[in-house]
Amino acid sequence: MVKILMGLAAAVVIAAGGFFGFEFYTQHRIAGEVEAAFEQVRAGGGKASHGKVSFDLRSRTLRIVDIAGESATQPPVNVKIASLTASGVGQPDAAKFSAHNIEWTDTEVSVDIAGPAGGHVTYKVPQIIVKDYSGPASLPVRPASASIVEAYRAALEQFATVSASSVVAPSIVGTINFGAITSGNFTYSGTALRDIKNGKVASMQIERLAFTANTQQAGKTDKLTGEIANFVSRDFDAAAAAAILDPQKANDDKYYRFYGQTTAGAYTITSAQGVRMRIDGMTIDDVSVRPSRLQLPALLALMQPAGGTPTPAQTREMMDKMAKIYEAVRVGTAEMRGISAETPEGPFKLAAARFNLEDGKIGEFAIEGLDARSAKGPVKIGRFALKSLDIAGLLRMAAQFSNPGRPPSPDQFLGMFPLLAGIEVKGFVAPFKNTGKPVTLDNFNLDWGQFVGPVPSQARLTTKMVTPIDVSDPTTKPLIAAGISSIAFDCDLGASWTEASRSFVLEPVALEVGGLVKLSARVSLANVPRQIFSFNPLQAATLAAQIEAGGIELTLRDLGGVDLAVAHYSRLQNISRDAARKAIVDDIRNSAATKGTNNPDAVAAAEALARFIETPGTTLTLKFTPLGKVPAMQLFQALKIDPLDALAKFRIEAATAL
Repeated sequence: MVKILMGLAAAVVIAAGGFFGFEFYTQHRIAGEVEAAFEQVRAGGGKASHGKVSFDLRSRTLRIVDIAGESATQPPVNVKIASLTASGVGQPDAAKFSAHNIEWTDTEVSVDIAGPAGGHVTYKVPQIIVKDYSGPASLPVRPASASIVEAYRAALEQFATVSASSVVAPSIVGTINFGAITSGNFTYSGTALRDIKNGKVASMQIERLAFTANTQQAGKTDKLTGEIANFVSRDFDAAAAAAILDPQKANDDKYYRFYGQTTAGAYTITSAQGVRMRIDGMTIDDVSVRPSRLQLPALLALMQPAGGTPTPAQTREMMDKMAKIYEAVRVGTAEMRGISAETPEGPFKLAAARFNLEDGKIGEFAIEGLDARSAKGPVKIGRFALKSLDIAGLLRMAAQFSNPGRPPSPDQFLGMFPLLAGIEVKGFVAPFKNTGKPVTLDNFNLDWGQFVGPVPSQARLTTKMVTPIDVSDPTTKPLIAAGISSIAFDCDLGASWTEASRSFVLEPVALEVGGLVKLSARVSLANVPRQIFSFNPLQAATLAAQIEAGGIELTLRDLGGVDLAVAHYSRLQNISRDAARKAIVDDIRNSAATKGTNNPDAVAAAEALARFIETPGTTLTLKFTPLGKVPAMQLFQALKIDPLDALAKFRIEAATAL
C-alpha cells in the first residue's frame, strides 16, 4: 500500500513538474517571439523596448509591461504603453494570432509637427479595449524609411490585415502646442470603432469631443472653448486612404469610396471675446477620392521648410496641386444645420448651408434662412446659391496672379467668369438707405453659359422685387405726388446667340412695374460674328459694323402709368388733367404730321401712341421689320439724331387694344 501511495505521489510530482516545465518553456518561447517582433521595429530604423513578458497558460493570457517605441520617420512618433494584456490568445495557424480581449493601459503618443511655426502634439489614453481580435502573427519586414507618408501607408496596409468586433477607448486626452501662436487641449469621450474587417470599419463614434485653445493674433490673445456631440462616421475604407499615399497609383483615375456617411450632433464654440457659435448638426455623405489627382507625397514634397519663402513658380505649382486635390475628392452632400452665433454686433442665424463636390466643381453651394443685423437694420436671406462653382479652376486662375511683378491683365480677370454658372437669391430683405424701410427681393436668378472664350453667349435674368421710393431723388417727385411710396418690379430677360444662323436675340424681354406699366419685347440682330465676343475693344468695334438690325416686337400695357404721367404734366403746366391729356395727344399727332409726312407707317404708329394715351388701360403693340439690310451701328446713330428718319428704314405695324 505504501509503495502504491509513493508511486502515485511520484507521478503527481512528475506531472506537476512537466506542467510547470511546459509553462516555463511556453513563456520563454513567447517572450522570444515578442522580442523578435520588437527587433523588427529596431531593424526598420526605429526604437523599441519592453519590460517583463509573462504568460499564463491556463487562461492563455499574455502580459507585457513598460513598452516604449520611436518611429524612424522624421519627425519621429514616440509611443509609451504601461501594460498590454491579451487574454484568450491563440494561434489558428502559423501566420495568425488571435485574442478574445486585448487591453492597453496608460498609452501615450507624441509627435513633433514640422513647418514654419513648429509644434508638438501628445495623446494620452488611459485604456483601450479590443474585442475578438485576429491578425498576423508577426509584423512585415519593411526597409528603414524617413518618410512619415510611407509609415502611414504601411500602417494602413497593416490595418487591412486585422479584424476585431470593437475597439473602445473610454477617454483620450490630447494637448497641442504651436509656441506663441496656438496651444490647447482636447478630450475625446466614448470613442469606439466597430466591426473592423478587411481594412473597413462599419462605424466610428465619438460621444463627445471637448477642446480649449489659446490663440494669439496681431498681439491679441483669445481663449476658445468648444464641444462636439455624437460624432459618427460609417463605412470607412482604409484601402482608399492607402491609395492616395501610394506612388504606384499615381495614374489610377478610379474613385475609391473613403467614407459612407458622417454625422455630428451639436457643435458649440465660445470665445473669451464674447463670440459664441453653435451648429445643431452636420452631415457628410459619400466621400470618395481619386488617387491620380490626390497624391499627398507629391504635395508634401512642395512644402517649404521652416523659414522658407516660396517663389512665384513654386506658388503656382502648389496652387495647381491644391486644385488637383479638389478634383480628386467627390462629396455627395455636405450640410450644416441650425447655425447661430452671438457677436458684439448682434445675433446671427443660418438655417442651413450645403454643397456637393465632384471633379473640382461645387455643383451648388447654398445657404438658407439667414437672419442677421447690419448697422442700418436687420438683413434676411431665404436662400442664396452659387451654381457650378469651379474651385479647381479658381485656384489655377489665382496662381496666375501670384507674380507681384506682373499684375493680371483684364483678359485674365475676365477669364474667371466661366468658373461660375449662375447665382440665385430668394427672400432677401435689407434696409433701404436711411429710410427705415426695407427693400425686398423675392427672387433673383441669373444664369449664363455657352461661352465663346471668356464671354457667355447665352444668359437669362429673372427677378422680382419691391423697393421704397427715395424721397431725396428729384426724379421720384411724380411718384411721391401720386401717393406711391414703393415700386414693385417683375423682370424676365433672356439673350442668346446662335452660331449657325449668326443671330443674336433678346428674348424674353418682360418687365412689369407694379401699378404703372407692363412691357414685353423681342429684339433680334443678324450677321453677328463669333469674334464679336471679345473684350478687345478694337476688334469688337471693327466687327460691330457687320451687325445688322433684325425684327423688333414691342408690347406695352398701361397699368396706371399713363394717368401718372398726365397728372405730372398737369401739375407742371398748371392745367386740368383732361387738358393735360389732350395737350399730350395733340403734340404727338402734330409732330407726326409735321415730321412723318413721307413715312405713313410712322404716322400710323404715332396715331396708335396717341390712342394709347387717350384711353387708360390700353395695350400698345408695335412691330418693326427692316426694309433690306440695316447696319445696327448706323441705326443707333440715326436714332440719336433723327428718330423718325431712322424708323423710315423699317416697316411699322401698330395697333392698340383694351
